[in-house]
Amino acid sequence: MQRITRKDLTSATNRLNRITNNAAEPYRKEGDKWVANIGNFHISGAYGGFALHQMGNENGGIRDIFKIGYNPKCDVYNLIHAFADGIEFAREEVTA
Repeated sequence: MQRITRKDLTSATNRLNRITNNAAEPYRKEGDKWVANIGNFHISGAYGGFALHQMGNENGGIRDIFKIGYNPKCDVYNLIHAFADGIEFAREEVTA
């Protein structure tokens, strides 16, 4: 089995942001302030694990997409790809 790295998680998250038309970076600079890009998906790490978060407001409020807390990189990587595949599948079904 292939070892999943932080770079792999970032790549999967970039795919998710691309297919959902969200900004690639969690924050942008406006003047002298940093403002959250609402809708951006990004990886968060804590307690030795990782989670997929989404920006919910301009102040940086987030939500945990999978609602399972922090988990091993491999698990989060697979969940992100399944989530992205589901979004793409749903869009194909609508247009078919």
